[in-house]
Amino acid sequence: MDSYALLFAATLSAGTVLALAALGLLVNEKAGIVNLGAEGMMLCAAIAGYATVVNTGSDWLGFAAGIGAGALLAAVFGVLVIWLNTNQYATGLALSLFGAGFSAFAGISYVQAKLPERMQFSIPVLGDIPLVGPALFRQHPLVYLAMALVAALIWFLYRTRSGLVLRSVGESPESAHALGYPVRRIRFLAVVVGGALCGLAGAYISLVYTPLWVEGMVAGKGWIALALTTFATWRPTRVLLGAYLFGGVTMLQFHLQSVGVDVPSQLLSMLPYLATIVVLALISRNPAWIRINMPASLGKPFYPGS
Repeated sequence: MDSYALLFAATLSAGTVLALAALGLLVNEKAGIVNLGAEGMMLCAAIAGYATVVNTGSDWLGFAAGIGAGALLAAVFGVLVIWLNTNQYATGLALSLFGAGFSAFAGISYVQAKLPERMQFSIPVLGDIPLVGPALFRQHPLVYLAMALVAALIWFLYRTRSGLVLRSVGESPESAHALGYPVRRIRFLAVVVGGALCGLAGAYISLVYTPLWVEGMVAGKGWIALALTTFATWRPTRVLLGAYLFGGVTMLQFHLQSVGVDVPSQLLSMLPYLATIVVLALISRNPAWIRINMPASLGKPFYPGS
């Protein structure tokens, strides 16, 4: 495979991890909830999916286990911040720390475990096109699912009554409550859906992106996904484009090393995080732009009857 086709294919795979998690966090934030626990949910989902596949041999059960782990942790987070009114930021950080510690403990016996032989995917005919085929049409189905989710989320948020209700809960929960909508239940469902997508992203990491288990293998991708929602100004299409941008930066380090560019590996490894900081700094230069696009009640608790 041509090196540039390989780079493009790897960019799509790396971007899928960020896109799935960021879309989940976007759903949360459209409902007015900030969940800083994405890293912890992804780690727990990664070990849940990996352990399931090692023991059952079924990738799809592994993805289901990852989704379940992410949704379960998100549900706990939702109960704490929505019904018990704990601080969203502190609770999210606690979830992230818990996920890191629990996944390390649960994964001790799986460090040396090996997955069954990986299935190779290719779209007939299209996968054989020179250059384009290997880059675009030999991807795991979840790569295409991430793209489809963007279209589905745009339709849901901006073309359906349920999407309008979800956005109204994020913009003005008091008004939504006055109209008779169950604000807390809607927010809880949004949190669980967001956690499920983060869980799918975590399982994708350990089963497809890097098919093994190593403690802390998410390596900050949950935080990058969180930053992506702001980078994308809470728009699904921009989330996908941003995910591929950061995925490309992540893969660029391996491409440069493969072509013999003499750059310290430590500098290349920090590129994705440096890019995140630079982008957020540039966006923050215009606070009014962020305020216009950000859900008005983001991060604020809701007290019925207030």
